[in-house]
Amino acid sequence: MFHKIDYPFLIGAFVSFVASVSLWFLVSHEYGLFVGIWVPSILSLWVGVRVVILSAGIKTRGGK
Repeated sequence: MFHKIDYPFLIGAFVSFVASVSLWFLVSHEYGLFVGIWVPSILSLWVGVRVVILSAGIKTRGGK
C-alpha cells in the first residue's frame, strides 16, 4: 500500500507532531503552535507528490 516515496513524508509529519506536542508542554504554546502547522503542510505536500506520480504513471518500487 505504501511506496518508498511515502515514508519520508510520514516520518517527517510524525516527527513534527511529536516536536509540536513537546514544545507545547515543555517550552512555549506559541512555538508548539508554529511547529504544529507543519504537520498538515507536510501531509498536503505528500498528497501533491502522490497525485503527480500517479498522473504521470511513474512506477514506484512496490507498485504494480
